[in-house]
Amino acid sequence: MTENLWSYRSTAGHLAGADLTGYKVEATDGGIGKVDKHSDEVDDAYLVVDTGVWIFGKEVLLPASTVTRIDPEERKIFVDRTKDQIKDAPEFYREKHLDDPAYRSQLGTYYGLGGPFGGRLV
Repeated sequence: MTENLWSYRSTAGHLAGADLTGYKVEATDGGIGKVDKHSDEVDDAYLVVDTGVWIFGKEVLLPASTVTRIDPEERKIFVDRTKDQIKDAPEFYREKHLDDPAYRSQLGTYYGLGGPFGGRLV
């Protein structure tokens, strides 16, 4: 896949400018939480997901390319990772990582560039 890690897939059904806050997020094996914040910036799109009690109230940052489908009627976002893959991602701290290029690089390695997915986006 040649799509940018920090861009929505053309097939995901994302509408630029749509407010995804509060949408439920579904991993391939079940729900992981709700969108607390998101970005539609070109080449810098992401979701910040509040996992609630699932991983002890932590937040995770998911690059936009992990989104496979957005269902506006159900207010759900589907991602192509399992709960464990998301849980094992580099830890996210909102006040430290939203604008941290090193953290973004670390996520890039984990989610797509030589990480556990064979050096490619899946």
